[in-house]
Amino acid sequence: MSTQTYLLQAPVAAGRRRWLRAAALLAGGLCLAALTGCSSGEPDMNGLDMSKADLGKDFSLMGTDGQRHRLADFRGKAVLVFFGFTQCPDVCPTALTRVLQAKEMLGADGDRLQVIFITVDPERDTPDVLKAYVEAFDPGFLGLYGSPAEIRDTAREFKAFYQKIPTGSSYTMDHSSFNYLYDPQGRLRVALQHTQPAQAFASDIRQVLATDRPAS
Repeated sequence: MSTQTYLLQAPVAAGRRRWLRAAALLAGGLCLAALTGCSSGEPDMNGLDMSKADLGKDFSLMGTDGQRHRLADFRGKAVLVFFGFTQCPDVCPTALTRVLQAKEMLGADGDRLQVIFITVDPERDTPDVLKAYVEAFDPGFLGLYGSPAEIRDTAREFKAFYQKIPTGSSYTMDHSSFNYLYDPQGRLRVALQHTQPAQAFASDIRQVLATDRPAS
């Protein structure tokens, strides 16, 4: 993985101080990637404006529902994409719990949100393992998986970082922790950060869902 390819996102750090430094760099990097200031275009959004970003245009991966999926399959819904792995000790379960809370805050609109969890550990995250993991949080959550090459190419498309870290006889994964939010037309709108609360997620999701409603 080249430094250039993964410049926009840094790995989830073990220490809080290192993570905060990385988060500050990420915020600046993502704004540059979008070729705009963080506040332009989306003044009321809590996340980073990605409306002009040249990334995350599509994916083609197998789903835990037994179907191959592309982004276009979810038109009409807001889509939230997160990269992680099932043996993640804290960041991934926190992320999925947070987005579940946000979905519940949306009320009836929660049915118009599709949460997608893309594994960065295809070696251990078999379809059955991944399905059990995501559906333990919500039966509507969808896990996506593929070959190591497919996962690599998808992460590159999203400028997402992941790296295998040996731990004695086993290993863990460092990975980036942004949540990519798409509107119902399939346009990438916002990158929500791991430090933001469920209320911020719900607010931004509600706003992108509103773009699919005719003006009154």
